[in-house]
Amino acid sequence: MRPTDHAAALWADQLDFRSSPAWKLLSAAPWTVAFLRAEFTQARPRITLDAFHAALDAFLKHLRANGAGLNEQWQAAQYADSWVRSRFLARPLVDGQFHYEPTAQTARVLTFLDDFTGARTNLNSSRLNTLLTSIETLAHETDPDPQARVRQLEAEIAERQDRIRQLQAGEGPAVMPREGAVAAARSVLDLAANLPADFKRMRDGVQEMLHTVRQEIMESSVTKGVAVGQVLEGDRQLRSTPEGETFRGFTEFLNDPAQQARFRQAVNEVLERDFIDELAPTERHTLANLVRELRRQAGEVHSSYGKLSESLHAYVQSDAFRESQLLRKAVRAAELAVANSTGLKARTPVARVELFQPEFATLATLGIFDPAEHVAPPKLADPPALSGADIVRTPSTPKADPERLRAAVVRARRTAGGTATVGQAFAVLEPADRHLNSVRHLVLAARTAGGAVDATAFEPLAYTQVDGTERTAYLPVITFAKDPA
Repeated sequence: MRPTDHAAALWADQLDFRSSPAWKLLSAAPWTVAFLRAEFTQARPRITLDAFHAALDAFLKHLRANGAGLNEQWQAAQYADSWVRSRFLARPLVDGQFHYEPTAQTARVLTFLDDFTGARTNLNSSRLNTLLTSIETLAHETDPDPQARVRQLEAEIAERQDRIRQLQAGEGPAVMPREGAVAAARSVLDLAANLPADFKRMRDGVQEMLHTVRQEIMESSVTKGVAVGQVLEGDRQLRSTPEGETFRGFTEFLNDPAQQARFRQAVNEVLERDFIDELAPTERHTLANLVRELRRQAGEVHSSYGKLSESLHAYVQSDAFRESQLLRKAVRAAELAVANSTGLKARTPVARVELFQPEFATLATLGIFDPAEHVAPPKLADPPALSGADIVRTPSTPKADPERLRAAVVRARRTAGGTATVGQAFAVLEPADRHLNSVRHLVLAARTAGGAVDATAFEPLAYTQVDGTERTAYLPVITFAKDPA
């Protein structure tokens, strides 16, 4: 490729980038980017609609109090809607409730700004070691000479055996210093920060194909074979992208229990080290919940694939139904044409049989019915007698008692000095009221009363099931700031 052709290709990429949501977000008002960076973090990638609007309303009041030039007619909902239309944010429906989350391009912009404006450097000893290990692995795996690969593996074995002897003799290398361990942990978090954006782009690509299939179902603009071919080709191209490769690799990781066990064990051991206290609470939360968060996002991609499969199946079925209708009409028209054809011979008429005019030779051929010979059928057995003891009701969880729950919240707040959590209110309940419906009622009452939610901390609530067994629910810490209404 000539230098001019390469520059022309890059120019086209820049023109596409200037029309993308990422460029629009970088060119937006600084307070917009600041609010999105503050609200969406690795520990909180998704926010409920009500919580997002409440936080945005509070920030808008702060901006107007400081003289920022804002549209006085717009409130949080209007700004949020405009960000969704600009594709800064997505608004998925999760478990019957709308949430806000950054799109794939917005997630990449926020990660870039965090790296660009942060005080930490991206170049440290941990990353240099990662770079060295990666290039050595690449050179080893691509070496066509088997003997050279064998020599390299033997050298690695000898080096590790030498380190084992040093450790056993007490002469091994010292433990990584605290500063280096913190830098290495943050390097891991930086590497993991790009994975959610890849999953979002994968999910958006599947949903775009889903939208195309549904539009073709409504318009019936293409044939069944063409629609299926377009979906298969779009899926092949999507899986060949870098984010498609990332999703495929993570799916293979989920299908390997041994790798998952090793990863979880390593994470648990890192979280028990002393240097982990140097990390921020959000960083520790991200590290502890890394696999669970990636599993959730991978599940959303699989769910999108499931919806795509259902829509494609419905499209094929609807097309087949239309074809069967046309076929039935054609067959009926052919039958009528054959029946009305003059070239066919007339059918031989069938002889009439008059069953109502029999001819009898003798009276012996008649069977006379004698009522005296009639034998009545046996009497049916009496139905079984049932009593009240035979009625068995299916056990069910009792309903929540609002009065007793409200009194429990008041007692818990009085004991705790003005504020109490859902767990503290649940603990003062009578044993008969400690069931799942009471937990649901307390959470709903706390959220309705504007209680604060700490998503980084959890508290256990032990409740009794209908079969008498006990289970424990771990809920985010929700605080009652006032008595429930």
